[in-house]
Amino acid sequence: MIKKCLTIIREGGEVDFDQAILLAQQADLEPLIAAASELGREFHGPGFDLCSIINARSGKCSEDCSYCAQSSHYNTNILTYDLVDSGTAMVQAVANDDYGVKRLSLVTAGRSITVSQLDSMGTLYAEMAERTGLLFCASMGLLTREKAEILVSFGVRRYHCNLEACKDYFPSICTTHTWQDKVKTLGIAKAAGMDLCSGGIIGMGETLEQRLQLAFELRDLEILSIPINILTPIAATPLEGIKPIALEDVLRCVALFRFINPRAVIRIAGGRDRFGDDQYQLFSSGANGAIVGDYLTTGGAGVVRDLTELSRLGFEVPKQNPGSSDDS
Repeated sequence: MIKKCLTIIREGGEVDFDQAILLAQQADLEPLIAAASELGREFHGPGFDLCSIINARSGKCSEDCSYCAQSSHYNTNILTYDLVDSGTAMVQAVANDDYGVKRLSLVTAGRSITVSQLDSMGTLYAEMAERTGLLFCASMGLLTREKAEILVSFGVRRYHCNLEACKDYFPSICTTHTWQDKVKTLGIAKAAGMDLCSGGIIGMGETLEQRLQLAFELRDLEILSIPINILTPIAATPLEGIKPIALEDVLRCVALFRFINPRAVIRIAGGRDRFGDDQYQLFSSGANGAIVGDYLTTGGAGVVRDLTELSRLGFEVPKQNPGSSDDS
């Protein structure tokens, strides 16, 4: 089945859902991830796509996403603030630029962001643009056309809005907004001229079939940057007691996402640190991008370590040059 699917893709076709199910059920793990890695190199070369995020507005979110520490529905005792300190944001931005990270996103908790709050974000983007060569992204909840156009005027080139789960499973993890709301926001961002970034979280109790459904939904939306998060169960959230997903299941999922979305950057995001040194196996199973540094409410692997390990895997990564901006 692996050879058949590879041939379909290499001849310009696409695997369908039934073929992906057979691939998931019949293929042994090692040849599957080896073939997915091969596909990634064929479509993207040896380069590696690095991005980072700044938690620009933390906590007090009105939404009831069952995985999230930032929801006001759950008493997780995380740090909350309305706007990150500009000095803190600038330190993060300059450090990422020095390490050769390509993109940086400001991320805000909440269903959406107000136009007045956007003004403060615009100031942050302007300050970072003066000091760095980063490309800018935003992840600020549900959009209106007005808000999307404001972000574009700030120089934001890409909008991130995770579907989180497939359409069928989404109501099991959130009731305060819908899967369709997210798809609408992605359409608004695209119409405003922004590229799209959207993915999900695996390990929330969904089935393998539902993970594949998400991969196909992302393909249908023509998403070319797909972050895959691995659930980190957080105390006081509804998913705190869920059994953590096994590494083998994550490896299989990443490989299948690559077969279904060969032209997309498959970006490993939050949750990978749970696997320790084994996390880097994920980049030998078809992934060719990552969020580096710290995440929103959970820590991330150090950038230096990531770059070192990715280089060992044969990816071309930026030369490590920390502190260069401070010396200029």
